[in-house]
Amino acid sequence: MPSTREYLSVDSASHLPGLRHSYEGEPLLESGMAADPVTQFALWFADAVAAGLPEPNAMVVATSSAGGRPSARTVLLKGFDERGFVFFTNYESRKGRDLGENPRACLLFPWHPIRRQVRVEGSVVRLPREDSAAYFHSRPYGSRIGAWASRQSAVVESREQLDARFRELAERWPQDPPLPDFWGGFRVVPAEVEFWQGQTDRMHDRLRYRRTGGTWTLERLAP
Repeated sequence: MPSTREYLSVDSASHLPGLRHSYEGEPLLESGMAADPVTQFALWFADAVAAGLPEPNAMVVATSSAGGRPSARTVLLKGFDERGFVFFTNYESRKGRDLGENPRACLLFPWHPIRRQVRVEGSVVRLPREDSAAYFHSRPYGSRIGAWASRQSAVVESREQLDARFRELAERWPQDPPLPDFWGGFRVVPAEVEFWQGQTDRMHDRLRYRRTGGTWTLERLAP
């Protein structure tokens, strides 16, 4: 484990204004973009995978309660197509409760090593139960037991209590735990998708697809 001396001290905060990088990327031009954002995302996602980024499907999911209290966390993208972007979670977690009250979300893919970001905004719907079941049963056994053992976002008395709950459930289902009724998938149906490409002098390229009726409008945003 790294020693505490390897971390920035409080005094190091004075160096924050000088922490910066100059971005240099290929120009992001309207003429080179796909006709729709999902096709363009597929191209960029393939680039992120080819670049060897760790967990290129990691994305920040931002939600808000009915009262407007925001929250964000990192989850893994588990599928995408013209219908939207899919992830799975405990429906009783904070994000699950938020989406039950306010079914809208923003996704952010922070692909910093290749100087790119993708931001998705849209409405959110639950996946059909059979789709959630198909994915759940494709997960490793331990992950399926973990979904049962963890009351996600709830206060836990201790690590020992959590581990004991895991062992108890593994004994109950030594082979094939069923799909919990409190666990499943969400699909973010995009209304806007922005592609960000870092450029020199903070003159970054930002191209946004915006859904207007049944078509997509592509527009450039100031950096």
